Amino acid sequence: MTGARHPLLLDLAGRRVLVVGGGPVAARRAARLVEDGADVHVVAPAICEDLGELVDAGRLHWHAREYLATDLDGAWLVHTATGDRAVDAAVSADAEAARLWCVRADDASASAAWTPTVARADDVTVAVGAGGDPRRAVALRDAIALLLDTGALPLRRHRRAATGRVTLVGGGPGDPGLITTRGRRALAEADVVVVDRLAPRALLDELDRSVEVVEAGKAPHAHTLTQDQINEVLVDRARAGKRVVRLKGGDPFVLGRGGEEVAACVAAGVPVDVVPGVTSAIAVPGAAGIPVTHRGLSRQVTIVSAHDAATDWSALARLDGTLVLLMGVARLADHAARLVAAGMAPTTPVAVVENGTLPGQRTTTGTLADIGAVAAARGVGNPAVVVVGDVAALASL
Repeated sequence: MTGARHPLLLDLAGRRVLVVGGGPVAARRAARLVEDGADVHVVAPAICEDLGELVDAGRLHWHAREYLATDLDGAWLVHTATGDRAVDAAVSADAEAARLWCVRADDASASAAWTPTVARADDVTVAVGAGGDPRRAVALRDAIALLLDTGALPLRRHRRAATGRVTLVGGGPGDPGLITTRGRRALAEADVVVVDRLAPRALLDELDRSVEVVEAGKAPHAHTLTQDQINEVLVDRARAGKRVVRLKGGDPFVLGRGGEEVAACVAAGVPVDVVPGVTSAIAVPGAAGIPVTHRGLSRQVTIVSAHDAATDWSALARLDGTLVLLMGVARLADHAARLVAAGMAPTTPVAVVENGTLPGQRTTTGTLADIGAVAAARGVGNPAVVVVGDVAALASL
């Protein structure tokens, strides 16, 4: 049969579908039909292991015999995959006479209907047909699936949902290429993006112009929004039926107040998800050639918010391993002096990595005894990650 084919998506939920054949091809067809909610009936004298598992699980009905024309009674759709051309042709002819669509696995050119290969992402379904060439169709499907997964295709809904949701996305340490695939896809679906100062802001340029961008960046002594106001924005927009992405630098749950935002959403009855990110506490030292753990040097790492006045420097000085200070540049000399006063050796190596993973990345090294003066002389500033411990001497980039 030649000519154009008419693409159509079918709602098979609860509808009887007949699959004739018991081999691996029939099993693949039956499994997809079961996933789509169809009432699947398999007719075959014997079945393969995969079909047997579906039967044992009560997910389809098996009629252990040869095909009969009466098997078509009550069916909405037919698949035939017996491996016997004569049987498949007979099933196809009976279906044609009964005005039923029949998909033949053995000969696409003789089939009245084709089953396209499908790429899915949440509620998006893309069906791919390639003129009866299944390998070509699969290659196209895989390429489309990758674009869907990475958010490279426009996934955003233009019809507002009854209930919105909030997704906290860890944007990674700075380089936009270090956000996760799932994070990129969440951005592609967003109606509203509430963004931090240290998030990978280059990704905002890829958003549709109609996406609302809310600045929520925090800098020392300069907050665009308070945390309570951020929580209110997340809840308010989600209650309006919008998909809200809270885009943060690093990981939402590593000194990012992500836990507070999740709690606010839960308390308001708003659905919320978390997409973890690559934390700068680990990634930025790594980008500078510093492993935060290293055999013979460090078996543990401690991450500290160094702008907190309540930091117990005496306790930190007694710890083995690596100490990573976030937000610690402004008072670097004071922090170093406190660690030395608490008993840490003045010769302990220190590395400060500015703008980690970005084009302006720069590493400044020294010891607890002199890092304050060295950093001041070089004009070191935020954003930066401070690494204290023997591994800091391994800085190479």
